[in-house]
Amino acid sequence: MAFEPPQRLVRALGETAPSGDDWLEKLPEVAQQAVDLRELTVERVQVPGGRSSLVVLVRQADGTPAVLKLAPRRARPESERAALAHWGGRGAVQLVEVAAGEGVLVLERLHPDVSVRSLPEAKALLEAAGALRRLWVEPPGDHAFETVAERTGRQAAAMRDSGAEVASLVSAALDARDELLAAPPEARLLHGTFRQSKVLAGDRVPWLAVGPDPVVGECAFDLARLVRDRVEDLIATPSGAATTRRRIKRLAESLEVDQERLRGWTLFRAVESGVRARRVGRTSDAELLLEFAGWL
Repeated sequence: MAFEPPQRLVRALGETAPSGDDWLEKLPEVAQQAVDLRELTVERVQVPGGRSSLVVLVRQADGTPAVLKLAPRRARPESERAALAHWGGRGAVQLVEVAAGEGVLVLERLHPDVSVRSLPEAKALLEAAGALRRLWVEPPGDHAFETVAERTGRQAAAMRDSGAEVASLVSAALDARDELLAAPPEARLLHGTFRQSKVLAGDRVPWLAVGPDPVVGECAFDLARLVRDRVEDLIATPSGAATTRRRIKRLAESLEVDQERLRGWTLFRAVESGVRARRVGRTSDAELLLEFAGWL
């Protein structure tokens, strides 16, 4: 079978690929080797798929459905493996192979075309929040996960000098980060890139999280990305700003997170995503995110 990477993956990796990176070129060969080594039967490549990995629906030698996931080193697949192993299937997709090889994950099969995003908005937020809560556990004592301070430090450096048009928003976001990092309330293992589309229907339990980019830090950082889910719908409605404020309040109360800390991290993460989208030419995404950030 030809392992053709979906265009969504090609575009996303093209925005971040360092000079000389040939992972996409080698991907068909690497995928075939991974399939042959495990005697997997390929059903199909998942389309549109993700923005950082190739997801292939397969069956194991005994016929059990599974997922083969291949990701470049810069997507930190080994960190994902370590987080999934620590969660052990509680709230997240389960590893089928604990040590499947560098950049290769073999996972239990969920229902890849059914995420909580398919539910009505209020129900989707409720189910997503419930899945996220289950992931917030103590990290392993000897963990090597990136911390929120480290990750946002890299992001903050890239945000500076973003141009006069967004200078005030960037300044507000950086100030919020500094204040939030001065006294973090807890350190938990976090999903890192959580949103409604990262929660898929399962058979073991109704909903399970997938695709973490794990980080250790306070829970409000993780929840902040969920606040702006369906941002295009929020922007399109006259009551978007008020709805966002109510969403922050509701999510903070339901997950016992400080409301102002959630607002601060929501601001930082929205501005960071907006200026990054602007930098790589995704103008429409940038405009949505920065308008959203202006409400905060």
